[in-house]
Amino acid sequence: MTTIDFEPLSVALPLREDPPGVFRVGQSRVLLELVLHAFQRGESAEGIVRSYPTLKLADVYTIIGRYLADPAPFENYLRLCDEQAASIRRDIEASQKPVIGRDVLIVRARAQGLVP
Repeated sequence: MTTIDFEPLSVALPLREDPPGVFRVGQSRVLLELVLHAFQRGESAEGIVRSYPTLKLADVYTIIGRYLADPAPFENYLRLCDEQAASIRRDIEASQKPVIGRDVLIVRARAQGLVP
């Protein structure tokens, strides 16, 4: 039997915080949540790297392996990201003017004699 000494026994996650509170994978600008959501949709590590060519396959496998070993911290992070995205979406939608419907446009066009 062959033994291999794996020192250190822990593997560092290829994540960096840029800006604070936002995690990116490896040296890429790809967001952690994009990788995790792709994996949750059934994408393979190779498929994720095809979608985001700046990623390294080893980094994606490391992230997926850590996620599978203990998903709770990743799920909490994803929940926070989703909550922030929903809040930003609500703010943007609240600040925009309502969209004019097709019926209103037809009425206006008829009033101007542009449509019979």
